[in-house]
Amino acid sequence: NALFVMAHKGSVCMIQRLNSAVLGVFGASATRASHGGVGAGRCVRSQLNTATFAVRGFSSTSVARSQEDYLKTMRNIGISAHIDSGKTTLTERILFYTGRIHEIHEVRGKDGVGAKMDSMELEREKGITIQSAATFCQWKGHQINIIDTPGHVDFTIEVERALRVLDGAVLVLCAVGGVQSQTNTVDRQMKRYKVPRLAFINKMDRMGSDPWRVVKQLQEKLFLNAAAIQVPIGLEDRLDGVVDLVEMKAYRFLGDKGEKIEISDIPADMLQECTQKRQSLVERVAEVDDELAEHFLLSEEPPPGELLRKAIRRATLGLKFVPVLMGSAYKNKAVQILLNAVLDYLPNPLERQNFALDADQEEKEVQVQTKPDEPLVAYAFKLQESQFGQLTYLRVYQGTLRKGEMVLHVSSGKKIKVPRLVRMHSDEMQDVDHAKAGDIVALFGVECATGDTFTDGKTRLTMTSMHVPSPVMSLALHPKKKDQLDKFSKALNRFTREDPTFRVGFDAETKQTIVSGMGELHLQIYVERIRREYGVECEVGAPRVNFRETVTRKATFDYLHKKQSGGQGQFGRIMGYIEPTETVMDPIQFENLMIGNAISPSWMAAVEKGFHEACQEGPLIDHQVSGCRFVVNDGASHAVDSSELAFKLAAKGAFRQAAQAAGPVILEPIMSVEVSAPEEFQGVCVSAINKRKGVIENSEVQHGTVIINCGVPLANMFGFSTELRSSTQGKGEFTMEYREHSPVMPNVQQELMAAHAAAKAAKAKA
Repeated sequence: NALFVMAHKGSVCMIQRLNSAVLGVFGASATRASHGGVGAGRCVRSQLNTATFAVRGFSSTSVARSQEDYLKTMRNIGISAHIDSGKTTLTERILFYTGRIHEIHEVRGKDGVGAKMDSMELEREKGITIQSAATFCQWKGHQINIIDTPGHVDFTIEVERALRVLDGAVLVLCAVGGVQSQTNTVDRQMKRYKVPRLAFINKMDRMGSDPWRVVKQLQEKLFLNAAAIQVPIGLEDRLDGVVDLVEMKAYRFLGDKGEKIEISDIPADMLQECTQKRQSLVERVAEVDDELAEHFLLSEEPPPGELLRKAIRRATLGLKFVPVLMGSAYKNKAVQILLNAVLDYLPNPLERQNFALDADQEEKEVQVQTKPDEPLVAYAFKLQESQFGQLTYLRVYQGTLRKGEMVLHVSSGKKIKVPRLVRMHSDEMQDVDHAKAGDIVALFGVECATGDTFTDGKTRLTMTSMHVPSPVMSLALHPKKKDQLDKFSKALNRFTREDPTFRVGFDAETKQTIVSGMGELHLQIYVERIRREYGVECEVGAPRVNFRETVTRKATFDYLHKKQSGGQGQFGRIMGYIEPTETVMDPIQFENLMIGNAISPSWMAAVEKGFHEACQEGPLIDHQVSGCRFVVNDGASHAVDSSELAFKLAAKGAFRQAAQAAGPVILEPIMSVEVSAPEEFQGVCVSAINKRKGVIENSEVQHGTVIINCGVPLANMFGFSTELRSSTQGKGEFTMEYREHSPVMPNVQQELMAAHAAAKAAKAKA
């Protein structure tokens, strides 16, 4: 109550200091105290009596702020990492210390509640994040919008679309595992969207934790200019806190949940090490920041904390440096300091450049203005079905989105009313009247697709799309009961709208519904969701690997399609050649090198269409063709009998004729596989990989755990999870992601062709 009285009397300076100290240092309990909780107030007073603290002041949220101030105190961040690095646990602690939740629950917790951000029943059962979840919180007068993303490579699209709309990110790493396979994928995604980041080395309490090895891996494996801005006080079960190298102060975390912070001088036995680490930090930042470099060269004194902090911020925003922090979310160590670093080093929406395509200027790339009073530009980055209908997650890049107003759906050209606008806290919703530039919100009742743009009709800007990886595995799927076909179709339609990497097709030959996804787990999860959410039991056919076909050498063709059946016949002749492109996975290419008009342009379009249709079924096993160029350099037509159909059929025949002579081969997807297991199972793991015709590229032992990196054909990976677990007493794990398509061995090609021929013969008899 005293805080609010002082504010009304105009004692702004005093409330700034009180708010900064209480909210910044004590997080959750202080936030509860500011809302008038008597017990919480006692908690804060006791903390003030027992801890020494010194935290920089921030403006009180009670003071009116301009639009620019509002944006300066906003952070949109994502938390990404390899599976089981502690992302969701870290988010749970952030929500607790900022007062967003009042109890901490663990992933797969014994109390049966589960972490707040894992709202789906399947997520709590399996202990993994399947869908990205959004939330928001307050810290030191700043609003932080957070998206917690999955770590499993099968759900990589969730990371992709989160990073597409976020301004900054926290890359979480395990202090024991370090840089792992999915860490590489997340790193590529962050670089693709030019997202500034912090690195947080989590699980410092685990046996075998080695933060300096992880920092070295960031530098050598991910090629990042990274350096630690903290030094741990103790390791493993002796982890007590961290030393901040910027301010050269020691932070210890007391209390049952680490809510009490004690700030003191650096222990004498650590002073020399911390001085050396700070010098290394300064040298790395000075390499990419001119202002710090000038001080480094001209002054013998170490740079003051504020100068170093500003230099780290400039270098981080410029994608030239990655600050590395340390702690243990599970043991409640150093999470509050990570929140401080998010404010200190990650950008606000004004500090990020976002671009859109302007339809009025022939889709010229223009920069979007992050201003609430500009014409509206909002981007739909995630869809989710809820009990109230389709929930569309939006990032507002420009202008203001208001409840009840009409917006233009750019793709369809339709005007749509915004019926309800909410801010998400995992699966909970908070209604809002408007959302300004920089906000992340969700709206109901709007039919759209992932990647669509909304405006107010005053501008014709379209946001650039996100990268969507291609599926690598397919299954034949159909409901056990025919009367459930409607529910089955409704489920597939919903999931394909929500997840761009989940594809559904119909195989005209087998009369089967084929679902494709990013891996075995990805498809298993959707089959389970169809059963739970729609009550449809499905029969799953053998997984169908997405093979490709290509050619290996140049082959010419001179093909005449001629048919006379009374009346107008069919006549089309084309000459040219096919040849391989630079890489086997290049899209197919069509070139017209004809001189003259032996074939009219309209019929040439039919030739191109025929070639594209022919490439849908390759010459060997009827799989799609890639890495092939089709060149037409001559031809002939008939004044009466030539037609578009004749030339389309001629193109198909020419391709079939030339493909057989061009050394056709089958390509199979090769996966990058990382297997980890206790060291005593190294021989078992190597044997299992060799049995599946894998090529081992690297093997190393880290603190009793063997990590094997290899490339394995996807067709040989089915059932590997069960075999690995049974042969390692349940202790072995593996991750895999698509790497490339590569030609199969000649004997495998013959087996695939024989199996395909047998299947066709059996179908013909039936």
